[in-house]
Amino acid sequence: MTRNVFATVLLVAVAGIMTACATAPNSPAEREELADRAVQTKEAFLANDPSLQELFDDAHAYAIFPSIGRGGAGVGGAYGRGVVYEGGELIGYCDVSQGTIGLQLGGQSFRQLVFFRNAEALDRFKYGDLELSAQATAVAATTGASTDVDYDHGVMIFTMTGGGLMYEASVGGQRFTYQAK
Repeated sequence: MTRNVFATVLLVAVAGIMTACATAPNSPAEREELADRAVQTKEAFLANDPSLQELFDDAHAYAIFPSIGRGGAGVGGAYGRGVVYEGGELIGYCDVSQGTIGLQLGGQSFRQLVFFRNAEALDRFKYGDLELSAQATAVAATTGASTDVDYDHGVMIFTMTGGGLMYEASVGGQRFTYQAK
């Protein structure tokens, strides 16, 4: 099997495994734990950049991913679960999966916020019509970062590194799924 065929097969397998994961946690205790971690993640983002509060207040809705794990060695993948809020109320659960191919080695975890400017952007997210190239659209959450960015097609994404080390020059994208509460 050639290297390119092997990489493609591996990428498809990783994507299949990630899409087989349930969007919402199975038990009420796991759902509560995810919601608690989302609140802690929001607090961490705000501690890092207090100006994000304006986005939380003004956005139609937002999703919080407390932890997304990513790793790769030529072919990579990432997966994480999150919580979706509309009007400040928890309305459902979501997950994100990512497949990449290219020069990459290592693993890391990160947290992610996805802001939705309006109901149309949230609906695209809910119905699986939102796929993003995270490398091109995510903004590192640093002090004052939220003042330098704007919505792209009704969506704005911020990330915060959790840990690990990853060298990457790859092509890929993020795919989101949603499940109502």
